[in-house]
Amino acid sequence: MIIEQIYTGCLAQGAYYIESNGEAAIIDPLREVSPYMERARKNNAKIKYVLETHFHADFVSGHIDLAKESGAEIVYGPNAKPDFDFYGAKDGEVLRLGGAKIKVLHTPGHTMESTCFLVSDEQGKEIALFSGDTLFIGDVGRPDLAQKPVSELTSEMLAGYLFDSLRNKIMPLSDDIMVYPAHGAGSACGKNMSKETTDLLGNQKKTNYALRAGMSKDEFIKEVTDGLLPPPAYFPENVMMNIHGYDSFNKVIERGMQALNPDAFERVANETGAVILDTRAPEDFIKGFLPNSVNIGIDGNFAPWVGTLIPDIKHPILLITDEGRIEEVLTRLSRVGFDGAVGYLDGGVVAWKKAGQETDEIKSVCVARLAEIGKKAEVNILDVRKTKEYLSEHVEGAVNLPLDYINENLGTVDKTKTYFVHCAGGYRSVIFNSIMRSRGYHNLIDVAGGFKAIQENGCIPTTAFVCPSTLI
Repeated sequence: MIIEQIYTGCLAQGAYYIESNGEAAIIDPLREVSPYMERARKNNAKIKYVLETHFHADFVSGHIDLAKESGAEIVYGPNAKPDFDFYGAKDGEVLRLGGAKIKVLHTPGHTMESTCFLVSDEQGKEIALFSGDTLFIGDVGRPDLAQKPVSELTSEMLAGYLFDSLRNKIMPLSDDIMVYPAHGAGSACGKNMSKETTDLLGNQKKTNYALRAGMSKDEFIKEVTDGLLPPPAYFPENVMMNIHGYDSFNKVIERGMQALNPDAFERVANETGAVILDTRAPEDFIKGFLPNSVNIGIDGNFAPWVGTLIPDIKHPILLITDEGRIEEVLTRLSRVGFDGAVGYLDGGVVAWKKAGQETDEIKSVCVARLAEIGKKAEVNILDVRKTKEYLSEHVEGAVNLPLDYINENLGTVDKTKTYFVHCAGGYRSVIFNSIMRSRGYHNLIDVAGGFKAIQENGCIPTTAFVCPSTLI
């Protein structure tokens, strides 16, 4: 029997390939399906099932395209009612895959249709639990993402269902079963996930706070719901796409692969009001960029930040990328449902400058220079890291304005004042500065190297370290 985890770091997401005796199943695939098709072809295997653990909120699954290309059957557990052909498995039902068996365990709580898949090998031994967002390594799924009409249930009520699912369906299983979750550290679907992406169930019973022996339901509900911040705005939109369907991946890529010269790029931008998204590295962006463009670097948590910061998932997007990376950018946008790319700047910023077009830049200072300025006058410092990072340790007197909630907190920044902006290492602060500059805030200066450089320099006072909280 073959079990392979196909992990995507940008989304902290784990899809899975399972094969037995020439038949394969794919669990929670990403939008682009060619890797799964190629994997099956390599072993001359036929994909029989596309197994979905729930309606995902943080990415658009490739279940529909994969089923069409492979002839596989899409399988959900109880309570799922999507708008396409699928097989609704019953709780406890056993699906056969070659010589192996896959038992359906309905585990409501994260969402009401959440389902785990318990796999037995050809000898009948239970060896693997594909736990979706029900059980992570070190945590469990947050109970506040279920969509209407299920959303009439409170987070506390869903957490109660999750407690029962874990105690009645998962914890009685053998300690030597390997747990394969849908996400690892960095995902917004949980708050305390380990950097490890698999573990034995027995270890999780010992170390995962949510599986603590003797834990009451009330204690569980309190601990699981404590520290939950609002989920990213694109989550409900992704759920709806996963339920109702979407354009094919190939169509989305083709639509975005339109090379535009500077004149055509400017014309399309004016006609459509498109967001101009520059995906180059932040250190390249600040030196010269198209006015009003927003920087979210492709070499980072690109897709989740796009989903968090661009309010309208259907809004047209024009792209600026490094040479040869346009298809990669389009692929990663499609993973979170941003299918509105209508073209890219052929030749990038270099072509734009050669055409005599205007560019803009963001000022930057090194930490040593910031320290010198701070000795002569009071400085305003904005820390755009997450709240839990800020509470753990920060520059004395700095104001926390998390990048995650920039759209809600714009009014707290005074356009007439100069601010020095930092994050942990420089990626998020440039995103923040680019967005603010596109909205008329021109007195923001980026702190090169971020908080890491501040700590290494040692010239700027910081608060005492406090152990990070379990906030999302």
